Amino acid sequence: MHESYEFYCLADRTFYESPANRGAQHPDFALAGRAVPDRWRHVPGETWMHYAPNELKLPAQGWKIHVSARLADVERTLEAVWEYCVPRGIAFKFLRNEPVLVMVNSKAAPRGSSGKLVTIYPTDEAQLELVLKELDGILQGVKGPYILSDLRYGEGPLFVRYGAFVSRFCLSPTGERVLALEDDQGRLVPDHRGPTFAVPSWVTLPDFLRPQLDARNAVTTNDLAYTIDGVIQFSNGGGVYLGHHNETGDRVVLKEGRPYAGLDMAGRDAVARIAHEKDILEQLDGLDVVPKLHDYLQLGEHHFLVQEHIDSVSLQRELVRRYPLTHPDATEADKAEYAEWAAQMVGKVAEAVGQLHERGVVFCDLHPDNVLLDVDGRLTLIDFEVATRAEDKARSTLAHPGYAAPGDRQGVDVDRYALACIALGVYAPQATILLNLHPGKAFQLADMITETFPVPRATVEEAVRTIVGPQATHDPEMVDLALPGEADWPEVREALTRSIVASATPGRTDRLFPGDIAQFRDGGGIDLATGAAGILYALAKTGADRFPEYDEWLRKRAVGTETGPGLYDGLHGVAHVLDELGYRQDALDLVDRTLADDWSSRELGLHSGLAGIGLNLLHFDTEPALRAKAVRVLDLVADRLGDVTDVPEVSGGQQARAGLMHGSSGPALLFLEAFEQLGDTGLLDLAEIAIKQDLRRTTLTPDGMRQVDQGWRTLPYLEEGSAGVALVLERYLRHRPSDELTATLAELQRVTHCSYYVQPGLFMGRAGLLLTAASLGEEQVTVDDLVYGLGWHAMPYQGGLAYPGNQLLRLSMDLATGSAGVLLALGTALHDAPASLPFLGPPQWSESTSRRSAPKEV
Repeated sequence: MHESYEFYCLADRTFYESPANRGAQHPDFALAGRAVPDRWRHVPGETWMHYAPNELKLPAQGWKIHVSARLADVERTLEAVWEYCVPRGIAFKFLRNEPVLVMVNSKAAPRGSSGKLVTIYPTDEAQLELVLKELDGILQGVKGPYILSDLRYGEGPLFVRYGAFVSRFCLSPTGERVLALEDDQGRLVPDHRGPTFAVPSWVTLPDFLRPQLDARNAVTTNDLAYTIDGVIQFSNGGGVYLGHHNETGDRVVLKEGRPYAGLDMAGRDAVARIAHEKDILEQLDGLDVVPKLHDYLQLGEHHFLVQEHIDSVSLQRELVRRYPLTHPDATEADKAEYAEWAAQMVGKVAEAVGQLHERGVVFCDLHPDNVLLDVDGRLTLIDFEVATRAEDKARSTLAHPGYAAPGDRQGVDVDRYALACIALGVYAPQATILLNLHPGKAFQLADMITETFPVPRATVEEAVRTIVGPQATHDPEMVDLALPGEADWPEVREALTRSIVASATPGRTDRLFPGDIAQFRDGGGIDLATGAAGILYALAKTGADRFPEYDEWLRKRAVGTETGPGLYDGLHGVAHVLDELGYRQDALDLVDRTLADDWSSRELGLHSGLAGIGLNLLHFDTEPALRAKAVRVLDLVADRLGDVTDVPEVSGGQQARAGLMHGSSGPALLFLEAFEQLGDTGLLDLAEIAIKQDLRRTTLTPDGMRQVDQGWRTLPYLEEGSAGVALVLERYLRHRPSDELTATLAELQRVTHCSYYVQPGLFMGRAGLLLTAASLGEEQVTVDDLVYGLGWHAMPYQGGLAYPGNQLLRLSMDLATGSAGVLLALGTALHDAPASLPFLGPPQWSESTSRRSAPKEV
């Protein structure tokens, strides 16, 4: 599955959708429509079209060939590969259409996998060598981007890499389940797929590829007049580096352009854009609000723009540092101080953009990350790759989604639109992304801004008029929206239910409700986190309604879907929901399907791993066989847990993640549930270790919030943040009080006292903080503020209330990221019956409850 959210925005304007469903107006490459050869099979995917002879038996891993091509050479390349591979019985696959190709080669695409148009699967090294030599001649003249993960063959578009041909999995050093290769000892090890070429330690590079590796290693930056001192950032178009001039010592920024890579909507590559940026900077020479141009040079095929280095921070970073609503219990004085600073910043940005317009230049990529502020107060605009000349009245070809002007704006109006979005966005960070879904949202954002900050109404209304047009009036869909905190609970619940039901597509087999991009992996359309099971669970738990036709869709699809056993991404979650809905035998049948798994390659976490599996087995522990399996899982988790200091002090990146869904809080929840059922106090000891492992990966912020520490940022959220840890710690403290841990819990809970979160979702947004605050019995004023704040992201859909998913680019109805998660969180706070996530609701155990007999020691 492609991990870019923009990739899943290609096919639908409202929901994330597979690019395979783009329709007739966006056809596949002509070759995809060619008749499948006799005795061949064709498997279409959302990204790739796969072809292989029926009788071919490929090895599980080996050397694969990748072919790249610029847009102008695509059809010729595909035709040549087909005509070469089919007669010789060689398996291959290719990207299915041009929009997919542009997206996987775009500036924001993952660098390691970008550039690939075709993958060819030789059966052995002899065939590898032959195919490379013969195709190299056939494809003479074809140009394409360099595939960074691979070794280039010759000077053409062919690249090679050793990797898996089939999907196998193992646990990574961080404890996560990842794609695997088999090493020379027969062990499965991670199949690393980074942006640099590497050969597994047990694999020998074929002799005929040695000259290619030597040629690659011979390319250095030694001949540059500049020394690169560090990396500012990488993109698929090339790096941005901090350096200095070798003779003068002046610090500079070097901006790299890779040929045929980093495509924008006009099909221009990074080289074309930085050459254009040079021309624009020359036109703007002398302005203090743009960096000075120093040099433009070429190293091999790569181009470098050299410009002034400005010791500064971005407006975005400064905004994050100052924004009062992401700090607990912000006062009116805090808001007033921030509003004064924000107004000054908006004015300075407008003045700087005005200077560009006076020189006849439209920025076309105005957003807070492209505005720099230095210690002396100088404001500088950077990144002029897509700038245009005012007389051209052009559109931007590459822009931040929260500041990208609609199609009816050209020329300087593109910048005016972005300025208006900044004028709102400094008070509602990232929320202007929602204007792409519904421009009328600007009216309601203006209302919330003026209710929250001492901002003159005229200021925000001017921005709104720029966004929606001077003649626009309040959007009736927004006026009639049943907003949380304003409408009563039954009305809000009905509005959310209406939008969820309106989005249903029971005629589809891949999904019932639209949600996160994760639902496009195998089985993702039925699961608890992003599929139908989670949505039906939320509807049932909040008393919204029952929908027998949707129950039947889930029951039918669950029988025929091949997916993993996980609680939130697999069959155990679906089984749990079916049992909650009254389909006990269906649930037991699904659980039975998971028992053949040996669990050796399963992570420990709640979301996909052993903690979630064990909890659901305990849920069904009246079944003797499942009770025994639950004890087996407890043993496995206990054996692999380790001690408190066996985990690092940061979460994520190259380290194991902390938190409820992927960290040690999931195993802690398993041990607590088992203790409440079985009464073995050794389980409490294990729960304490697991909780302290996650607490080890937290840090106390200056404003008294304990959050999960990722090294470069801290997280408050339910999935991988302090909120999820707090829920499990509070449950532990019911059984084993501790003054020290009670104080720690108070520090964790302070994250619920903030008034703004960038996303509304349950796992990584406001809804999760609301569920946490309500579950932990926070003061009503805190809960009320969290409920009211759901208005920042509230959206209309088909006469109901809906919420955007992760990244805010499209609406989502699922539990983890979208409307069903908001519904469940509101139910936790407002419903008259308990509502929460599985195993996080009111305790089933009390001191007076007779415990069942304890299992063997774990």
